[in-house]
Amino acid sequence: MLNICVCVSGGGTNLQAIIDGIAKGTITNTKIAAVISNNKGAYALERAKQNGIPAVCVSPKDYESRDIFNDALLDTVKSFQPDLVVLAGFLVNVPGKMVQEYKNRIINIHPSLIPSFCGVGYYGLKVHEAALARGVKVTGATVHVVDDGTDTGPILLQKAVCVQEGDTPKVLQQRVMEEAEWKILPMAIDMIANGKLLK
Repeated sequence: MLNICVCVSGGGTNLQAIIDGIAKGTITNTKIAAVISNNKGAYALERAKQNGIPAVCVSPKDYESRDIFNDALLDTVKSFQPDLVVLAGFLVNVPGKMVQEYKNRIINIHPSLIPSFCGVGYYGLKVHEAALARGVKVTGATVHVVDDGTDTGPILLQKAVCVQEGDTPKVLQQRVMEEAEWKILPMAIDMIANGKLLK
């Protein structure tokens, strides 16, 4: 059984896709040990509670320094003994110590086809604004392993999504979530749980 910790900062739509995947059996051999957020107001914490999943907030605002917060975040994750840490819209730079502790066992979902529109400053709507500004015809989402860089780790899965005429960043964001993110993140977790990825 793959024990996972899901880290989120906002609404938790990718978290919901994982919860639904486990419930429907499209994600097998997997249990969500905890949902951890850096944001007390994240609706993702509510989603976790509604589904009987431990929900914890570790906010940088509650700590005197970034280093103390980083240690608290790592200690919290370790307390749930995950086999895999899933970043599902987690807008925090994962501390180097955590990357080392869970080497090749942290995955992230990014709302573009890496290496396009990724790295420092590319998150949330900003990714889709940049894609539209550049005039790309195809965008999508990527599941990748987290390493010491920003969106630089090995790519596990990608799915393309067509940009349509008249798309706004919000409309494009929704389509990328529905057609790519909510499909490939659960798929990656199921494959890892069953020894098909990250052996």
